[in-house]
Amino acid sequence: MESNADRTLESLGLAEAPRNHPLLYPGAWPSASGLLDGDRLLPLDRLVHEDRVPVLAVGSNACPGQLHDKMAESGITSPIPMVRTRVTGIDVGVSAHVSRLGYVSASPVEAPGTVRELFVTWLDAEQLAVIDASEGVPLPYGNFRRAWLPAPEVTVELEDGTRLPGAYIYVNRRGILRNGTGSLRKPAGQRALLTELLVGSARLRELFGATPEEFCARARADAGLCERGTRVFAEEKRVTVSGLERYVADA
Repeated sequence: MESNADRTLESLGLAEAPRNHPLLYPGAWPSASGLLDGDRLLPLDRLVHEDRVPVLAVGSNACPGQLHDKMAESGITSPIPMVRTRVTGIDVGVSAHVSRLGYVSASPVEAPGTVRELFVTWLDAEQLAVIDASEGVPLPYGNFRRAWLPAPEVTVELEDGTRLPGAYIYVNRRGILRNGTGSLRKPAGQRALLTELLVGSARLRELFGATPEEFCARARADAGLCERGTRVFAEEKRVTVSGLERYVADA
């Protein structure tokens, strides 16, 4: 019988937080649903948690190491149910902003008919406030805004076939990135993504250097530089809308 000692994030290969190691973004996701309890990922006894709110994760918020780090920083120790979910109507693109944590993050995009395997995190009020703050939701010019995606526009189906009436998701206020052909840029490993972005823009190389390592180090050291890099995306016409803006309450 597997012991709880075998369920630590370290033993499961889920402990590294991209906010500390940006080239690992989006971090390792679990292979199955589980209950994030401190530094352990335990089995779940149920998939739906009526006393909490469902929040879809498309990037590092599906990484237990990242979630654990965010909660520990705020002194929150309550567990977080993480449920594997089949989502129809959403795809994952690349955020049109440079994060102060040193990476270029994932961001959701409207995609009717597209099916993705994502995670729903069921958050209580304190946990939701922490994730909101980490995404810049309370700030007037924060990078993300939280939106409610209702069924049936977006279908969120749990492992047992249960369909949720909707779920929250974080929509990028800056938009998402297009590639050189004008189509949606899809996430790759962070190292590959940053390499492509730097090769494609002399202005980005001037700001952040020629390598992913330089990019991460410079971005983490200078919030103003991140903002300048974000403006380069827009000025070089690399940005488009996600299609999810209409779901944001204050849009």
